[in-house]
Amino acid sequence: MLLRNKTVVISGVGAGLGHQVAAACVREGASVALGARTEAHLAKSAAQLDPSGARTAWRVTDIGDEAQCAALAALAVEQFGGIDAVVHVAALDSLFGGLREADFDSWHRVVDVNLFGTLRMTRACLPSLTARGGGSVVLIGTQSSVAAPSQVQQAAYAASKGGLVSAMYSLARELGPDRIRVNTVQPGWMWGPPVEAYVRFQARSEGVPESEVLARLTERMALPELATDADVAETVVFLASDRARAITGQSLLVNAGEVMR
Repeated sequence: MLLRNKTVVISGVGAGLGHQVAAACVREGASVALGARTEAHLAKSAAQLDPSGARTAWRVTDIGDEAQCAALAALAVEQFGGIDAVVHVAALDSLFGGLREADFDSWHRVVDVNLFGTLRMTRACLPSLTARGGGSVVLIGTQSSVAAPSQVQQAAYAASKGGLVSAMYSLARELGPDRIRVNTVQPGWMWGPPVEAYVRFQARSEGVPESEVLARLTERMALPELATDADVAETVVFLASDRARAITGQSLLVNAGEVMR
């Protein structure tokens, strides 16, 4: 198992990617400390992952609040003895539109959550990662930060995640001497609850079958199907594990080959 006897802190655990990341970590032998703003999501995920409760702990966490980030990191240390990896799934991705109609107050909120929130949560975990002799920070970015999609406009989201990738390079250099690795996974169209909802909405709006909307997305891929939440989670597990001990400051697209770099 890739994460045997490791402890992983995961922010943004809901019904989609966060849960899949947590499930993959537990399957690979890790104990997990789960954070999200919605208590019901946390309780449900924890119960599904490990009904015994021996390898899961959770705390309601808004990564916009530094004290709540510190509390989640402290929970991992209290319950499991330390932190070996932190995975940042939490993000604000519900603001759509481009520059012309931009409400910059809303953009500030997106940047505060996606960039500064991730950095807050990372900093809260640093003392334990350092005390363990190193570890892994895995950021969840987006393909949109390197190639804007034509189907939707999410300029604020893309900009915030692009800023996070730029921060990754500095973090990898700063934290490397303590053997803390920092990498980014950049999903494209990823089959899971958000994309499923998009396909349903577009199909209803256009009066066409959902299969037609899905086919439009899939035809852009080199592989004949979309990546899934679970596919992205597998990549996260690899980067969190010692198998990736020499990888830092890297971004990896998980997108079925829609964009190649």
